[in-house]
Amino acid sequence: MNNPLGFLFSREETDTHVNNREILYYASGLAGQNISYGFISGRLTYYYENHAMSQQNASKVGKLMTATYLWDAINDMIVGAWVDKRPHKPFQKMRPYLLYLPPVIGVLGAFMFMRMGSSDPFKLVYLGVLYFMWDLLYSFQDVGLWGLLALSSPHSHERSRIAQWVTIGAGAGSTVSSAFPFLWDLLKKSMPEHAIFTLFAFVFGLGGELLSVRAAKFRERVDSPVQQEEKLWESLAIIRHNPTLIFISLARFSQGLSPQINGTYFFQSEYRNSDVGFLKGGTAEMLYGIISGTPGAVAMPFANKIIDKLGGMKRLLVVSQVTAIVMRLAAFGVGNIPVLKYSTLPGFIVMSLLCAVYNVPGALMDIAHRSLTSDSIDEVELKTGVRTEGVSFSMQNFTTKLTSGVRTFIQNYFLFHFLRYKAYDDENYIDMQGEKFYRWQFKLFMLGPIVGAVLYLFFISFVKDNKEHRAEVERLLRERRAERGAEAVSSAAEIN
Repeated sequence: MNNPLGFLFSREETDTHVNNREILYYASGLAGQNISYGFISGRLTYYYENHAMSQQNASKVGKLMTATYLWDAINDMIVGAWVDKRPHKPFQKMRPYLLYLPPVIGVLGAFMFMRMGSSDPFKLVYLGVLYFMWDLLYSFQDVGLWGLLALSSPHSHERSRIAQWVTIGAGAGSTVSSAFPFLWDLLKKSMPEHAIFTLFAFVFGLGGELLSVRAAKFRERVDSPVQQEEKLWESLAIIRHNPTLIFISLARFSQGLSPQINGTYFFQSEYRNSDVGFLKGGTAEMLYGIISGTPGAVAMPFANKIIDKLGGMKRLLVVSQVTAIVMRLAAFGVGNIPVLKYSTLPGFIVMSLLCAVYNVPGALMDIAHRSLTSDSIDEVELKTGVRTEGVSFSMQNFTTKLTSGVRTFIQNYFLFHFLRYKAYDDENYIDMQGEKFYRWQFKLFMLGPIVGAVLYLFFISFVKDNKEHRAEVERLLRERRAERGAEAVSSAAEIN
């Protein structure tokens, strides 16, 4: 009997078809990285605010993380430009960052969750130093992983197929890390909460990075000449030739400007002592993720077909945000009907299902962003003769970090200054909040992101997405590369 999953391990390959075995390696690497990053980025601030720092200094964690995110953003651009300029072996531009860095990144991430029994100032310095080292190395790995996509094939349709499957891998990794709230609920009866965080910093933080090494098995199929004649600032300035990347970055950044709070605080406070036996804080957060995220996950293998039906990558991005606005308004309205109150089981299910609707196109957004970015790198090569995988995908990281920094600042403001959140090193801290906190938290959780969705729609409207133009760019690049190859052969013959 043939293995029903044999197609995943197929080594069949043509000029326009990358073999599935290598794509599986690549997707596994993204899964591992997202297991690690999903846990560390999603839980680090919460851990320090509630389990490491004293109550009077808890708000300083958010300020520190805001500062580190802003430095991360600048640092990412420098890393990307350096990657483009670094000498490398042919067809091995990204491999060193995927092979050697992950274990070190994993160890640093795990050690950030080690509980230090010293003063608050020392804990802040400890966190800042380790986070700086962790993020610097992570930036190189992230540029390597996503820059690899633009080097995976010279054909845009094949890059879209690879983007689809590696995004599925990344999503699978995020799903694994999202199981933490349930495991947290499961273990907190037998372990201190801070010890649970430390345990999973090693299981998810280090374990995920060790899995991500598999991406180094994927071969680059487009060579990227070193920009040895370019100065560092010139490598950065080349982004001005890429309006697609600029407007995608502005659109993604605008989503971080929403007035909102971290979902963990909402689920812990609203459901921690729920009357529904199994619907506790962490379990509720995980179930919400499963119900709202499963339809999007199911749609991922059909992403390119769905995108074609909608009329292209840009159309998908527009549909995702319009749907998000409508469904969030619906979930808020229904969640305030007494018989379907969001804190009850029926209301919780309805809220999750409505959010699942917008998560179908929402789950495909990263595929569209990465495919459009990869195509834009071809355009820049046609305009300038230079390929910019490093700086282009570091721009993606720059946007992610800058958005995270702004989002953390806004969340920190609304949590501690508007809602007057009180952090306690005690299991019952979440029950000790004021009336304003409980009155506003659902509004901020459900309606706040609508602001970002509206801003996103404005910026994404400037992005161009034309299939015929992409085909023409590929044709011209094939001709140019063929001419360069012929010239190289001719020069070698003259030397001999």
